[in-house]
Amino acid sequence: MWPLYILFNKSLKTEEENVSKGENSSLVKSYPHESSTNGKCSVAVLPQSHSVEVPHINQLYSWDCGLACVLMVFRTVGINSHSIQSLAELCCTNSIWTVDLAYLLHEFSISFSYYTVTLGANPNYSDETFYKEQLPKDLVRVETLFQRSLDAGLNIQCRSISEEEISLWMLSGKYIAIALVDQYKLSRSWQKDVFISDFNAKNSSYTGHYVIICGYDMGTDEFEIRDPASSRKHEKVSSKCLEEARKCFGTDEDLLLVFQLSLNLPLHIFQVKYDDFLSQHKDCRYKIL
Repeated sequence: MWPLYILFNKSLKTEEENVSKGENSSLVKSYPHESSTNGKCSVAVLPQSHSVEVPHINQLYSWDCGLACVLMVFRTVGINSHSIQSLAELCCTNSIWTVDLAYLLHEFSISFSYYTVTLGANPNYSDETFYKEQLPKDLVRVETLFQRSLDAGLNIQCRSISEEEISLWMLSGKYIAIALVDQYKLSRSWQKDVFISDFNAKNSSYTGHYVIICGYDMGTDEFEIRDPASSRKHEKVSSKCLEEARKCFGTDEDLLLVFQLSLNLPLHIFQVKYDDFLSQHKDCRYKIL
């Protein structure tokens, strides 16, 4: 169990500004409790636990867990006019990488930071069963998306994120995250509820999977997640289990940190943005010929 942490208001504000402006964000730090009445900087006391109410959405196929997570983000910020199918049409591929999800969030004005330890497609994954068939076909497409990301305005940072940082972000109540994990390592405690057709509990090899992280309980040291492959609408997983699943070989520790209060568009304005997006991307933005 962790002791009570606090955040400087300035640190949290800086992260919000960096997410919205696409700048490099500062490391969020924790400090022992201090009173702000003695002339020192004002501090914000974090709650023992906090979770954001994220509507649970099941994936439809074995490959669209990432799209289901993006759709959950959309629902959380009030975008209700989309489906997994419509997002799949925009991506024009059923080999979804985190960078694909980042472009989707960016195109629909969702403020976020993309953290990863590998910029591009990692060729070392070519021998992994999960990647072996699709990686050769995806290399050029994924590398191109990364190369275009700076001009596109995506905030991508090459660094590892600790479980402590994630827990503080969750306790602040301002963020949710899409995380790439090893499904086998994450799902061992509730495999009976996982319905992906080709998921084999006896197969311990890496299986890439996306989940939403939307809360943290300091008392139990557990994160609340939304798993699009689970029949249960609410899941809790120990920080140790999540860390192991998130940082195993194959994930690149990919994390999309979403400032979940960032989108506040009236429905009619959003519809105009969506129609404009479709008119500009008739040939599918992500399809590299």
